[in-house]
Amino acid sequence: MPTPIDTDRLVLIVTGAHLRAESGDRPIAYRLRDAILDWAARSAPGETPFDTLVCSDVWWINNEELQTQPTISVGGPGVNALTAQLGEAVPAAFVIEDDLIVQVDLDFADPRAVVWGMNHAATLRAADAFVDRYMDLYLSAMAERLAG
Repeated sequence: MPTPIDTDRLVLIVTGAHLRAESGDRPIAYRLRDAILDWAARSAPGETPFDTLVCSDVWWINNEELQTQPTISVGGPGVNALTAQLGEAVPAAFVIEDDLIVQVDLDFADPRAVVWGMNHAATLRAADAFVDRYMDLYLSAMAERLAG
């Protein structure tokens, strides 16, 4: 029997439910999840500051409980409804014109981040840019937030 999921301890990575998102963005989301798990193991050896879960935009949009949790949306607005919803709400932190965007509130008051590109390779580069430039600060802030 699976362990119950404590939604109050989640950092979510959300991909679109569209087939292109499932085939292209979900592997990027799992790669991002692995980077987050590595960060957690280095930052808090022996304890886990939060759990990380990959889910679809359909789950996130239809579950108010999930919407309050730190969330990283992966994939463009054409295949991920959450990215489309957050487009104007989350500020751009890193942009390569006509290629990719990383959106994250650098004060971390908004717990949502978005990474996407104009194609699969650009979305992968956007996720890498998030990991290289913002992940450490973002996860530190989210761990503090979830600790209450």
